[in-house]
Formats: sequence, C-alpha cells, structure tokens
Amino acid sequence: MTIKIAPSILAADFGRLAAEVGALDAAGCDYIHVDVMDGRFVPNITIGQPVVQALSEVTNKPLDVHLMIDEPERYVESFVDAGAALLTVHVEACRHVHRVLQQIKATGARAGLALNPGTPLEAIRWVLEDVDLVLLMSVNPGFGGQSFIPSTLAKLRALRSLLDEGSISCEVEVDGGIVQDNIAEVHAAGADVFVSGTGILGRADYAATMSAMRVCCAD
Repeated sequence: MTIKIAPSILAADFGRLAAEVGALDAAGCDYIHVDVMDGRFVPNITIGQPVVQALSEVTNKPLDVHLMIDEPERYVESFVDAGAALLTVHVEACRHVHRVLQQIKATGARAGLALNPGTPLEAIRWVLEDVDLVLLMSVNPGFGGQSFIPSTLAKLRALRSLLDEGSISCEVEVDGGIVQDNIAEVHAAGADVFVSGTGILGRADYAATMSAMRVCCAD
C-alpha cells in the first residue's frame, strides 16, 4: 500500500506561509493539508477561502482542505473555487451528509468525510460508497500538537475491514499526533494518508522527515 503524506499547515509559521508551503512541496509531500476552523464546531479559529486561494497559487500539490466547521454546505463551492482539490467535512456537522457529499462531487472536487474520536463508524456506513476519503481524527479536533489517541488503531482496523468487505475503494486518512515513531503502526492498522503538523514542521529537515516516514511504512 503506497502511502501519502499531507503536512498540516496549522503547524507552519504563518508569517512566512508561502515559503513554508513551497518548502513542503519541494520536500516531496503528496498533499498540503489545510485545517479550516470556525470557533463553533471546534474551539479555535484559523483561516478561510482567501488563504486557500493564496496557497493554490504557490503550490501544484493538491490542497486537502479539512472543514472543521458547522453547516459546511454553505461554503462548499467557495472553498473549491478557492482551490480545494479534496474537501473533507465532518459527519457530526452535517444534517444531511449524503446531500453534502453529492454537493462536493458536483463541483468536481473529491469528497472526504471525517469522524471525531468518539463517533462510531456506523455513522458513515451507508455513505461509504459516496466518499473518496475517510478521515479518522486521532485527536480531538481544534488544536495542533496533541498526542495520538491509541484507540484509533482499533477503529482503523474496523474501518479497513468494512471497506474490504464491501469492496469499497477510498483513501483512509488519519489526522492527529502522527510522528515518525508511530506512523508504521498506524499504517499497519489500515491508514494510507497521514496528516502531520508538528511531526513534520517541527523538524529541521522536512524532506528527511518525510522520507523517514515513508521508509517506516515500506512493505
């Protein structure tokens, strides 16, 4: 299983964000992960469409935009117009999740669906065939720099079994506390896309760090 690495700009130096994204791009990341927080769904506020637009102009890597916001359906089109290639919404934030997924797909973007640590897989079981990516939060959303929640491993295994049983093909992404020391275990449990903030941006050499992460996951 080939992995993808998605550095989270939440851990970047926002005073030099364009340079940070350029460095991550040059270092060989697969996605640029953009955390959008509204201060309602999560207890923090980050960035909006103008920053996504600016990022789209300084990298050719797909922007993996993670909407940690209430009523995400109000902003789907504007974030895709700004440059989101993959748009992920939270099942907990969507009253009509199937409708929102179809809304995303209608824009031409790929649709992702995220679950918080306490949300069971049953919440997304009947829409799995409509998603391009499932994102399991391995920390409680809202802040960077948190430690990986160990119970995520069992949840990952259960998700992978569910996908295999239904012959469903989608990416499985994990976000929160991913570092070089645990990425192999998370990969073995079923993840193939890894969001890492301080695990990459907190290191001096982005390229060496991502290369080491890939080696850890080599079959």
